[in-house]
Amino acid sequence: DVQLQASGGGLVQAGGSLRLSCAASGFTFDDYHIGWFRQAPGKEREGVACISSTDGSANYLDSVKGRFTISRDNAKYTWYLQMNSLKPEDTAVYYCAVRSTAEIEYKYWGQGTLVTVSS
Repeated sequence: DVQLQASGGGLVQAGGSLRLSCAASGFTFDDYHIGWFRQAPGKEREGVACISSTDGSANYLDSVKGRFTISRDNAKYTWYLQMNSLKPEDTAVYYCAVRSTAEIEYKYWGQGTLVTVSS
């Protein structure tokens, strides 16, 4: 079974930076996508960024482009979300998730890590 562990959240002032990590284990497939999602209080979950394990191509939510960077260490099955120039509206629980490239749904999810950005 696939297990994901997200970490790195915390309290930071606006304009600051955090790096989230997602450590994975139990992979049985070689081609996959890792995604970062977030859910703010009272709002629906939204996709933040995703990256392919094969070519490293990445996609970002428009509101985080230029501020957030997703990266990977395939050998260690660890993925990161570097968050710079944080804004209060970035406050949310952040989740990492993984899906096979043969699937359309993110099947496996981490427990989430809370990011709080103060004004």
